[in-house]
Amino acid sequence: MIARVWRGATRPEDAEAYLRFLTDHLLPGLHSNDGFEGAYVLTNRSDDEVEFVTLTMFASMEAVRSFAGPQPEEPVIEPEAARLLSRIGERVEHLEVAATV
Repeated sequence: MIARVWRGATRPEDAEAYLRFLTDHLLPGLHSNDGFEGAYVLTNRSDDEVEFVTLTMFASMEAVRSFAGPQPEEPVIEPEAARLLSRIGERVEHLEVAATV
């Protein structure tokens, strides 16, 4: 299994709208991708921003590429997300899941 990790941030006032976008639109749509195994959304709040870390799980790198395209290390940012994000991570990290407990 492959964990796909991406980081970005919003201004505090946009955090709720971005989380709603993720949970109501983007992440449910991933279920139609063959090999999608689930997702986690993590946040870290500060005075200046709310950092979001998305951790999406895929069965294989082939499944990742079917979602992200031929350059899977580039983030997939929809226009609505881009409007809400104040900082967009330029690279996506892919890690092999070695164990689950």
